[in-house]
Amino acid sequence: MHIILNNTSMVPIYEQLMDQIKNEILKGSLQENEVLPSVRSLSAELRISALTVKKAYDRLEEEGFVVTVHGKGTYVAATDRQLALEARKKTVEDDFAAAVSKARAVGFSKDDILEIVKIILEDD
Repeated sequence: MHIILNNTSMVPIYEQLMDQIKNEILKGSLQENEVLPSVRSLSAELRISALTVKKAYDRLEEEGFVVTVHGKGTYVAATDRQLALEARKKTVEDDFAAAVSKARAVGFSKDDILEIVKIILEDD
């Protein structure tokens, strides 16, 4: 598992960690029942607090992406393909909502925002 954290980002470290693990699961890079690194080993590898890793793992468990077995470790949960698809859609929707909010905050109109989206789509 390859994790890159940005200490200068406004996004908290535990959320960055969660997002990257979630993406690895949704892409299939992390398979069902695959064990994740221990909290201690991942915190040492990333040079962050073990509490930060624990918080990320706990949140991932709350969202149904991982399962923790006391004394055994944290494993990728069985994923329902439809659930995984919905999770991807939700992530994209959240990103769009954040971008629209940012655009509105600097004074863009609905038409301005739609024009930007059209330009971006034309580049594909």
